[in-house]
Amino acid sequence: MEILNNLILGFGVAFTTTNLIYCFLGVLLGTLVGVLPGIGTLAAISILLPFTYGVDNAISAIIFLSGLYYGTQYGGSTTSILLKLPGEPSSVVTVLDGYKMTENGRSGAALSIAAIGSFIAGTFATLLIALSAEPLSKVAFLFGPTEYTMLMTLGLVAAVSLTSESFLKGFGIVVIGILLGIIGQDINSGVERFTFNIPNLYDGISFGIVAMGVFGLAEIIYNALHDKIQKHKIPKIKELYPSREELKRSVGPISRGSLLGSFLGILPGTGAVLSAFLSYFVEKKISKNPEKFGKGAIEGVAAPESANNAAAQTSFIPMLSFGIPTTPVMALMIAALMIHNIQPSPQVIGNNPELFWGLIASMWIGNFLLVVLNLPLVGIWIKFLTIPKKILYPSIMIICIYGAYSINNDWFLVFLLIPFTILGYIFKLLSLEPAPLALGFVIGNQFEEYLRRTLMISRGDWGIFLDKPISLSLLVICILFIILPIIYRLKNKILANRV
Repeated sequence: MEILNNLILGFGVAFTTTNLIYCFLGVLLGTLVGVLPGIGTLAAISILLPFTYGVDNAISAIIFLSGLYYGTQYGGSTTSILLKLPGEPSSVVTVLDGYKMTENGRSGAALSIAAIGSFIAGTFATLLIALSAEPLSKVAFLFGPTEYTMLMTLGLVAAVSLTSESFLKGFGIVVIGILLGIIGQDINSGVERFTFNIPNLYDGISFGIVAMGVFGLAEIIYNALHDKIQKHKIPKIKELYPSREELKRSVGPISRGSLLGSFLGILPGTGAVLSAFLSYFVEKKISKNPEKFGKGAIEGVAAPESANNAAAQTSFIPMLSFGIPTTPVMALMIAALMIHNIQPSPQVIGNNPELFWGLIASMWIGNFLLVVLNLPLVGIWIKFLTIPKKILYPSIMIICIYGAYSINNDWFLVFLLIPFTILGYIFKLLSLEPAPLALGFVIGNQFEEYLRRTLMISRGDWGIFLDKPISLSLLVICILFIILPIIYRLKNKILANRV
């Protein structure tokens, strides 16, 4: 009964005119980003993040950004199926059978199954988030400064795990983020740190500038300099709906993909990409006709599209509840919430029920809107691919410059984009994942504040972290996060040397 009352509260929040508009804009732009290769979710959220600064409340901002996120998962399937051109990494596996179905004249059926599977998976994942709310809210009462300090530590260690590079490289990137985050005046003492006597830096650096430079502009400039310009022939869609047989064959893959994606979305470092690939592998393994995969099997579209959308939405559970990102996108979501003075933690459900339940309700609304947008308007989305990059990329850069200026109506912030864009471009050249930098920037100050509180309570005794069960458990998890990848790499080296 309590969950029903909470959902009524959530739909009351989500169905306000303002939030419906933001939800619609989010999924609309998300679909467009998913369709256009070379932009990506991270770049899109980074570019549009400053425009949420002027939004009256955090609920509308997070509804917009989350709609943008799971909207890209839908949009990426469209070009994968029709043009063999995945707009998102999570849609790469959809190319295998989706494009073959287009060649076989069944592109409409593939698009429909992708949309239906995504809608069902998104609905299931959102229900899972709703059911997890009550147990997580009870956890909130067990957390104090000591537990939050270790939780922040776990978040920083998880940030290191977001990079596929070595632990030391990931750690170095996190440290850079922390150092950038502490620029400005110390909250407690008022002492200026790393400002170089520049008045504009006394209040610190806006995360929007860091995100737009490192993730947004750097991505656009890299693609403009290194991507080859391709012309795409737009195929005709003969039939939009799948046959009864195709629907029947899709039921199992959609169900299994939804379950698998929902589970993997919660785990750090997995997300939509792994979910899509693993669900495809599972379907091929259990299929009675595995030889049909890669030749236009409807199961090869239904399973990965369901899995990646389920994972995209359940990744909000650890982000909202504990402030732990499972993907680089969730690191940006944490930053967006903190910009609006909301600290992701077990207390977010009790302290901000309108935000939590409004977001859940908006996910159901957003999933419905995406089905409406993706099928009837598929021809319009594909035509966006005909926009020349010499027009598209400069337009995006102008949006970034305007977004940077609009944060404080200050041209200094526009010039501040330059060093962060250069840094992001260097990361791209060196194949380094910049997401740990974002989380280090966001969590660093919070970690410092909770650590100070803990040491004040214990009068400088570091043993307090070992005295409390929750903080000790989180410390053990942090150690495992550090040790297990090292053991895994050593094992691979030993096996390689034996061969």
